[in-house]
Amino acid sequence: MLIGAVGLATMLQAQSRGVRLLGTQAGRPERVVKGAPYSADVSNETTRTLADGNTIRQTSSGRIYRDSEGRTREEPSLQALGSAAPGGNVPQLVFIYDPLASASYVLNLMNHTATRTVWPQQPASGFGNRPNRLSRLAPPNSKTESLGTQVIAGLLAEGTRTTQTIPAGQIGNSQPIAVVSERWYSPDLQVVLMSKRSDPRAGETVYQLTNISRGEPASSLFAAPAEFQVSDAKPRMRGPGGPRE
Repeated sequence: MLIGAVGLATMLQAQSRGVRLLGTQAGRPERVVKGAPYSADVSNETTRTLADGNTIRQTSSGRIYRDSEGRTREEPSLQALGSAAPGGNVPQLVFIYDPLASASYVLNLMNHTATRTVWPQQPASGFGNRPNRLSRLAPPNSKTESLGTQVIAGLLAEGTRTTQTIPAGQIGNSQPIAVVSERWYSPDLQVVLMSKRSDPRAGETVYQLTNISRGEPASSLFAAPAEFQVSDAKPRMRGPGGPRE
């Protein structure tokens, strides 16, 4: 997912002279996928219905790329970044992860600067080959069912639906709350093509990839342009165990 599939951590603060980046650092993905290049548009839409019947609808879009070496580039929309700094001059940011160099970059396209984070090398059995930890963690009081297969954006996708039930009284709710998540995964590209989440407390959120191209993206997309001023940052550490992902 955009700003999620790559594990991005972005904090923005609006100031009278613009926006200051407080700790922008692109993270490493849980898995590095090689041999399956693609590029696609990404959309996120959230719809929430209030008690009086009023509806709040928020949308954002962006672009994502991955080459045959597993390098990724994410271009979130200004609307998505602007939500962290309403009223400010939001910079246009690009997030790159390069597993060949074990480095990630945050490009600021407005001022032609880049922040580079070099990650410690991992053994062959490390992050690039292990399964996604989150996929192994089932929420409590949940059940998952198969939805079969269907073609989405020209690709065969496998669907699953997970329903989590919050029992009455657990969070002060008078009746049980059902949170339903639907996920359509492409084994070919090894990405989620579409996901839906319906939560009575927060509304419905839909994430989707469209305009998917299977061609090899230009290699220049996965590096800081020569005219950019590059500064180095240290990986944020989760503790004695190693760098945060």
